[in-house]
Amino acid sequence: MSENTENLVLELLRGMRGDIGLIKDDIREVKSRLGALEVGVGSIRRDMGQLATDDAEQHVRFDRLAARVERLEKRLELAS
Repeated sequence: MSENTENLVLELLRGMRGDIGLIKDDIREVKSRLGALEVGVGSIRRDMGQLATDDAEQHVRFDRLAARVERLEKRLELAS
C-alpha cells in the first residue's frame, strides 16, 4: 500500500510539474504581449503629444492671420 501511495504521489507531482511548465510558457507569452502593448501605448502617447503641438501651432498661425486681416481692415477703413 505504501508503494502505491508513493507512486500515486509521484505521478501527481509529475502532472503538476507539467502543468507548471505550461503556466510558465503562458506567462512568458503574456509578458511578451504586454510589452508590445506598452510600446504601442507609448507610441500613441507620443503621437497625441505631436498632435497637440501641431494644434497649438495652427492656433498661433490663425491668430497671426486674424491680426493681419484686422490691420488690413483698419487700413482700408472696412472695420466698424
